[in-house]
Amino acid sequence: MIQFRIQPDSEIPASTQLFNQIRFAIASRQYPPGYKLPSTRALAMQTGLHRNTISKVYRQLEEDGFVESLAGSGIYVRAQGHEGGSRLQSPTLKQHPEADKVVQQALDELLSQGCSLSEARELFLAEIDWRLRCSAQVLVAVPAYDIGAGELMVYELEKALQIPIQLIPMEELTAVLDKTSSATVVTSRYFIGDVEEIAAPKAVRVIPLDIYDYSKELNLLKTLPKENCVGIVSLSSGIARAAEVILHGLRGDELLVMTTQPKDAYKLQAIVKRAEVIISDQPSFPAVQAAVQAAVEDIIRPPKLIKVDNYIGTKSINLLKRELGLG
Repeated sequence: MIQFRIQPDSEIPASTQLFNQIRFAIASRQYPPGYKLPSTRALAMQTGLHRNTISKVYRQLEEDGFVESLAGSGIYVRAQGHEGGSRLQSPTLKQHPEADKVVQQALDELLSQGCSLSEARELFLAEIDWRLRCSAQVLVAVPAYDIGAGELMVYELEKALQIPIQLIPMEELTAVLDKTSSATVVTSRYFIGDVEEIAAPKAVRVIPLDIYDYSKELNLLKTLPKENCVGIVSLSSGIARAAEVILHGLRGDELLVMTTQPKDAYKLQAIVKRAEVIISDQPSFPAVQAAVQAAVEDIIRPPKLIKVDNYIGTKSINLLKRELGLG
């Protein structure tokens, strides 16, 4: 913190001494644009001046255009000329106070690589335009044999991104991409190779999604008594098959595993009547609850129901939001 010193025996008024020292700190960039000046209380303790005197100095600095007061926040050094004085008034900048630094750093990096300002502007606008256009059409692509995995992704993406998502069987993806100039294709890492092979010739962006690790659910299954029956209910037949393999690797033949999709009412009823624990994805959970309610008179002890938090990993959701410019 800069130390301001007031000479009490000077012919120059104390307020003028402080005014000149602060103005010099601003002119010499010891207080750069956007810097928050000390509070009147802090400055009074440092200089020995009354807070009313300091407030008077701050008002004079504001009248002369050196600083500006932001209600409820404090007194800030104003940028001058093309430094961005107008940007300080931007509602966007007030909402994202560090944004201008990010933009300036990116611009400085481009200029250091030899780009001209007009070229940098072209690159910025092209990337922004690309992301806006891509976010306007987001496609989920999965093989037709596991369309349920796509339904799971659409369910969670629409809830997280708050935009429409279109589900496309992988076998129809080429025809769909032939009719669009820009889109973002999203798929699970299980299918990324096949989807990229289709999308690459179309110059369409493909973003792979990581799936949830199910660590909480797996830890529970490790503790179940032998010979318990575990029901797995999922929109995705692939997830159900993978769950069987994983559980067999985890517990061998100690647990009986039954799987189904929610639309198979017969298998769902069988699981409800036999399983001690039923694990379900979110979209399937209402069907599981309804099946338990329908069979309640035939069940001695209702199964424990576990609704999985999500199918897509949180990091993947956040990456997709950033790539699509959604936050």
